[in-house]
Amino acid sequence: MGEPLLPARMLNEFAYCPRLFYLEWVEGDFRDNADTVEGRFVHRRVDAREEALPEAAGEAERVHARSVYLSDEALGLVARIDLVEAAGGVATPVDYKKGEAPDLPEGAWEPERVQVCAQGLLLRAHGYESRGGVLYFAASRRRVEVPFTAELVARTLDLRDGAMAAARSEVAPPPLVNSAKCPRCSLAPLCLPDEVNLVRGEGVEEPRRLVPARDDALPLVVQKQGATVGLSGEMARVKAGSEVLAEVRLMDVSDVSVMGAVQVTTQALREMVGRGIPVSFFSGGGWFYGMAVGLSHKNVLLRRQQYRAADDPARSLALARRLVSTKVANQRTLLRRNHPDVPDEALAAMQRGVSQALKAGSLETLLGIEGSAARVYFEHFAGMLKGADALAKEGPAFDGRNRRPPRDPVNAMLSFCYALLAKDLTVTLQGMGFDPMLGFYHQPRYGRPALALDLMEEFRPLIADSAVLTAVNNGVVKASDFERGAAGVSMTSRGRAALVECYARRMDEMATHPVFGYRISYRRILAVQARLLARHILGEIADFPGFRTR
Repeated sequence: MGEPLLPARMLNEFAYCPRLFYLEWVEGDFRDNADTVEGRFVHRRVDAREEALPEAAGEAERVHARSVYLSDEALGLVARIDLVEAAGGVATPVDYKKGEAPDLPEGAWEPERVQVCAQGLLLRAHGYESRGGVLYFAASRRRVEVPFTAELVARTLDLRDGAMAAARSEVAPPPLVNSAKCPRCSLAPLCLPDEVNLVRGEGVEEPRRLVPARDDALPLVVQKQGATVGLSGEMARVKAGSEVLAEVRLMDVSDVSVMGAVQVTTQALREMVGRGIPVSFFSGGGWFYGMAVGLSHKNVLLRRQQYRAADDPARSLALARRLVSTKVANQRTLLRRNHPDVPDEALAAMQRGVSQALKAGSLETLLGIEGSAARVYFEHFAGMLKGADALAKEGPAFDGRNRRPPRDPVNAMLSFCYALLAKDLTVTLQGMGFDPMLGFYHQPRYGRPALALDLMEEFRPLIADSAVLTAVNNGVVKASDFERGAAGVSMTSRGRAALVECYARRMDEMATHPVFGYRISYRRILAVQARLLARHILGEIADFPGFRTR
């Protein structure tokens, strides 16, 4: 089977920015912004119905055919032409553009002229004579004639060859440096041009914040036992019996989490996975079982490189060192900021752990260093809890880190928040094309999202532990929100709901990225770090910059 045909629209993208082409065509990434939505609106009429062209030979009358689909194996191109104006054997492709016609001698920018030229070459391959094309700019209601000169045809074919060569590469083209194109690009938050260039030392001193500060779409968490998640038009509707508990627009939902005996209708599940909205399943006690997602992300290359890196002990160890050292540093910072009288020897021990983690000679050694630092951290964790006594109705509120099952209220909250964080990172990594089950530090185990656990290491203290401290110290959770039994301590529905709110508020808090200097929400930071990990795995940046808070 040969190479896939290159869409003329992708030729436009390659002429505009080779990296944009690679992200869309090879890695399968796409994200809407105001420009892309407006562009679809402009095309709504010509895209409404596909029409066929008559045979080129002997056609005398004038023909207008909309949304014409043409392809040619010899050219290696395919296109859906907005409008073809044909008379006799001569055909003119017309391509609709949303903006105003630029004030240029050529009448239009090169990417637009190349795209309509590719359409003309396809018409020629189907027997028509095509001498030129037309670009119709909707904002200025102006037709711009584009003659198919020998120079434009040669440039179009050269760009076609360059695009196909780039598509065969296993490394994306480098980002544009300080380009004015980037702020208007819908893929800037996925491309991270300034961030990648800064890490690579490519002439960027202060990255522009091209990543939105916060997400428009947010998670929907349903834990009312017996509730059902269904559809009502464009709304996700949560009902308990005949009572409607919540209605949320699907466009405002990033993912859905259901806990315990909560049903999701087949129609709702199908619609959500079709829209790329994962549905995660938890036990009633908050154990993360897994999630339902649509078809895997197109970016097979990332998964191939991930598998290669995971099979390389040296690369796995280098990543694990960075993750663990950053985690210990963040634990130390949290203690230093929130403990009223943390012993100097505890801080010194954790600082040694940071240094030792960066020099660990094996994953086993690293695991021991992490365990030693965790013992110091949790030995003094209770000193950061100001309202824990109110939870100690029966037994201690916190008795050191314990789990499976947790034996006290604080550990129950920690385990629950860690499960939420693992879910969020699993969703993030899955959506980027990673295999969340294969990590570099955490080894594969049935049912465990090892890569999500890897990446969450540096965020455990900053997000999960901080959410628990807020819930305890502000009296958000109470002794009545916990149930003690032979199997340990579990949270009630009210307690989980209160903790979910604390966790969500923490994820929405703004923080300064220690490497790039701009402020974005923690939820956005997770996505930025995951994308930087992808750039590192794909060989674009030599080192993975951890998120180490100051």
